[in-house]
Amino acid sequence: MKKLQIIKADYNNSAHTDAILRITDAYARDPMGMDRPLSQKVLQNLISGMKEFPNSFSLIAFREGQPAGTANCFYGFSTFYASKLINVHDLAVMPDYRGKGIGEALLKAVEEIAKEEKCCKITLEVREDNRAKNLYERVGFTYGDPVMYFMSKELKPVPE
Repeated sequence: MKKLQIIKADYNNSAHTDAILRITDAYARDPMGMDRPLSQKVLQNLISGMKEFPNSFSLIAFREGQPAGTANCFYGFSTFYASKLINVHDLAVMPDYRGKGIGEALLKAVEEIAKEEKCCKITLEVREDNRAKNLYERVGFTYGDPVMYFMSKELKPVPE
């Protein structure tokens, strides 16, 4: 098995930020993302925005030194449990590295952080047609009872 390393990103380290941008942009281009690249404005502002948002963190998976995947996460708060939670906003694996356990390793690392931080749960959203649902189910994510749906309302103007 090739060497896999998962690190918590330093938003001041250009190697880390370049990896996050590259992987997140590849995810955005995928049909399971937006099916189009991130705009130049988003690419220019993503890292600075995450740096300014105190509840964000990213994990990066490196396979033999090459960026292979990322988990962009945000701390939230559960009013029903009166406790912190972690939301995995993006879990992205580069196409050449899919099916090699990288997504699962990233989720395990998020879970370790959640336990260390005494979070009550980890949340994420997934499209109904995303094959990653199998991974999420395999590592213990459930749909809840009753089943919940993720909804959004875009506010204009949407940042480009």
